[in-house]
Amino acid sequence: MIDYQPLYDALIDAKADAWAKMLPQQLERGFDPARHGNLAQWQALVDSVPELFTAHRLLDADAVQIGNSDDLVATAPGSLATFTPSLALAEAAKKQLESQLKTLCPWRKGPYDLFGIHIDTEWRSDWKWDRLKDHIAPLQHRLVLDVGCGNGYHCWRMLGAGAKMVVGIDPMMLNVMQFQLIRKLYGEAPVYVLPMGIEDMPYGLKAFDTVFSMGVLYHRRSPIDHLMELRDCLKPGGELVLETLVIDGGLGQVLMPEDRYAKMRNVWFLPSCDTLISWLTRCGFKNIRVVDVTVTSIEEQRTTEWMTFNSLKDALDADNPQLTCEGLQAPKRAVVIANAT
Repeated sequence: MIDYQPLYDALIDAKADAWAKMLPQQLERGFDPARHGNLAQWQALVDSVPELFTAHRLLDADAVQIGNSDDLVATAPGSLATFTPSLALAEAAKKQLESQLKTLCPWRKGPYDLFGIHIDTEWRSDWKWDRLKDHIAPLQHRLVLDVGCGNGYHCWRMLGAGAKMVVGIDPMMLNVMQFQLIRKLYGEAPVYVLPMGIEDMPYGLKAFDTVFSMGVLYHRRSPIDHLMELRDCLKPGGELVLETLVIDGGLGQVLMPEDRYAKMRNVWFLPSCDTLISWLTRCGFKNIRVVDVTVTSIEEQRTTEWMTFNSLKDALDADNPQLTCEGLQAPKRAVVIANAT
């Protein structure tokens, strides 16, 4: 069971009392088994994973690493007593943990190395982190929000970069439960993933030093409203790190797919970089700069053992990978950094 009291205290310290007061009720609703048909099963799975002791935790490598296969020592739930298993018992424990992790497939963001088990996720999320990490303000001692964080991979990387506390929000319960299992393996840490969207946060919060929104904007029916919501989460002068799909073109150019984009139904607006900058300016951001533009490759997003469904390769034109299967420009992603006024 995660102790959320340090989060409440941090929000109060950041003068976000309004959210600190309503958050317990939001979490109660968010973790209500009636919300999702598999939630009770997933929670039971997380509860069944034994507490494992390790001194090995590495958050600044490509794969978030917790434990080694050598220290896969089973601990009775709720007990501090441990025993050193034979090789056969250790292998059995590893297989059991791998089976528990695979019950929560598909794994989309990562990679992770958990007690010798490599989770090869659909996305090489470390590549995205590498593209932006040298451009953002140092995260040391910062209160950070990650909007649409998935299972929290980037939250762990932010913590590894020195953040004081990281709060991730994501409405997809499978993502939240993947995080909860990983956090149980890690142990206590000032990082949280909450089952909600940014629309569930109080208006005008102005509590966070840095806010990340990566892979979210194009899923929003109103991108301008999303940018305003992000601004309202930031302290004056705080930094926004925005990563989203873009198209080639000049000021004013935007692609709105008629139906699907790369087989995704929930894609609404893909702006050019100049258009995105104008949106951010209109929404009250300053110091706006595009720090990276990269075409998404089938090496960065692909089908794996841990995500066996169709991926990017299946969404591209078989004869021309510069186009989607709908004949639109293939995915290209930009990282934009700006400051709240």
